[in-house]
Amino acid sequence: MEKIQSYINDNDRLARHLGIEIVAVGLGTATARMELAEEHTNSLGMAHGATLFALADLAFAAASNSHGSVAVGVQAGIHFHHSVSSGTLTATAKEVSRSRRLASYLVEVRDASDNLVATFQAMAYRKKEVLSC
Repeated sequence: MEKIQSYINDNDRLARHLGIEIVAVGLGTATARMELAEEHTNSLGMAHGATLFALADLAFAAASNSHGSVAVGVQAGIHFHHSVSSGTLTATAKEVSRSRRLASYLVEVRDASDNLVATFQAMAYRKKEVLSC
């Protein structure tokens, strides 16, 4: 699992640019974290929806690739529940179901006070290729 964590942290340039880091990976699970900065906020001073989506998406990517085969997202959606304007955000992805070709994931994004900020649901297509990390 450390190889997948390092692979994503080292190679995902957008995540690195945004300050998002994978902090844990298990089979079908992953956790990503970021410190919300001013450049991550919208015109109202709250976390930009795209920032929250990117954080959740990285956790999803790590969880869906945790089985060692290449997995790519084919669908994703997000619901915003609670606004946040500063602090640490954590996204935790959990596998809901997995078949030979498709897998479904639920990601919760929480703030430092453990408030549910957003939920993200996504589906991955599992390719035959082995992840090269």
